[in-house]
Amino acid sequence: MAVNSISRFEKGTFVVSLMLLSFVYGFAARWHGWFPNALLERASEQLTGLYVAWTPGPVARAGRVYDRSGVRTPDASATQPGLTLLQSSWNGEDGWTPGVRLVDQGGRVVHDWTLDQETLFPNPPDGKGGVSARRSLHGSHLFPNGDLLVNLQYIGTVRVDACGEVLWRAPIGGHHSIERAADGSFWVPGMSPGLRSATKRLPDGLPGLETPLYLDRVVHLAADGTVLDSIDILDVLYANDLERYLSKASQPRAGTDDPETTDLTHMNDVEPLPPSMAADYPLFEAGDLLVSLRDLDLVFVFDPASLDVKWHASAPLIQQHDPDFIGNGRIGIFDNNEDFTARGTMLGGSRIVVLQPHTDSTVVRFPTSRSEPLYTDIRGKWQALDNGNMLLTEGQTGRVVEVAPDGRTVWEWVHPPYSADNTVAVQQGERYDLTAADVASWPCSSAAPTP
Repeated sequence: MAVNSISRFEKGTFVVSLMLLSFVYGFAARWHGWFPNALLERASEQLTGLYVAWTPGPVARAGRVYDRSGVRTPDASATQPGLTLLQSSWNGEDGWTPGVRLVDQGGRVVHDWTLDQETLFPNPPDGKGGVSARRSLHGSHLFPNGDLLVNLQYIGTVRVDACGEVLWRAPIGGHHSIERAADGSFWVPGMSPGLRSATKRLPDGLPGLETPLYLDRVVHLAADGTVLDSIDILDVLYANDLERYLSKASQPRAGTDDPETTDLTHMNDVEPLPPSMAADYPLFEAGDLLVSLRDLDLVFVFDPASLDVKWHASAPLIQQHDPDFIGNGRIGIFDNNEDFTARGTMLGGSRIVVLQPHTDSTVVRFPTSRSEPLYTDIRGKWQALDNGNMLLTEGQTGRVVEVAPDGRTVWEWVHPPYSADNTVAVQQGERYDLTAADVASWPCSSAAPTP
């Protein structure tokens, strides 16, 4: 009996020792790149690609936060009239597909664009076939006649009519936002093809970088989709001694086909200063561009002709989105305020921060003591409405909420859940000054005026 006990003890000790040695070697192999690290990385990339290409359902899913869906209207009398554009994925006869919908204040769908990704870009410029077909829609602009400009994320920008027919496409790697200039042209964040590390000012690539790089660029599109200009964002940073902010970015872009490719900047918005507002901004001129670089916690305004950065700010922003010129010399920003908790409990949730560059002042416009909790660690949009309200897109939770100037909720829409535990992200919510009667005149419209 004693011999058998010793034998079992020795065997157990041997097994535990092997497990410990395997763990230590695995850690060292990952750290130093020893065998079989390269093989495991390639297998992981292949599995990631297969998951993105073949997993059913919408591309962007997250844990469910709200136990309700549809419209809730605490104060209908305080809402901004109009129709709300919602960009997300929707469950229909063919399963979950990306699309854009216009809903009225009661949540009724007035018009929708179901956009087949293979039709938008039959031959994706990155050549990844099925993986590219899983890209989400991200960024839009609605025209009065029902035409819609959308980004197929990191693939390109497309204009479709009210029936969803493609009018033109620009394979610029468009993503996140589409902003119209006063002359009818558009500014769009783009992605350089081929994951090149070289730019005009850095022909030999980024100093010290040994991995492939996603190169964000600012793209200027004519109304017909012709590329008018393309500016590598790294060139802007290096031309203005702002490359020090690159030290903040050390993580690869989450959810991409190649997790080993470095995402240094993650540009998520570019917006021109309109001539009608330029007098309010003594530091800037009409046509200057306002840019947000999420992974650098950085926003700045620069002249696209000279690349001269006229103003920049980082504190107090954390992973921000969607800076807007809002008049009176002010810039409003959706500050995600990421704190790595489930619901932003450490730092108080996502915020709307208003900066005034020429006075160097900062005001937090949302939340207030009357606000309901709101937090999205990634994604996020906001819109200043004509009546003083704000429309906030709590992207990761699938929620769009209209709040009054005092911060209280007056209208809310929550995406129907994907499952009991998961919801579908909303990329964008935007209020348009439209009625059902306006939409009824569009081609392919089944809308009818609200009684």
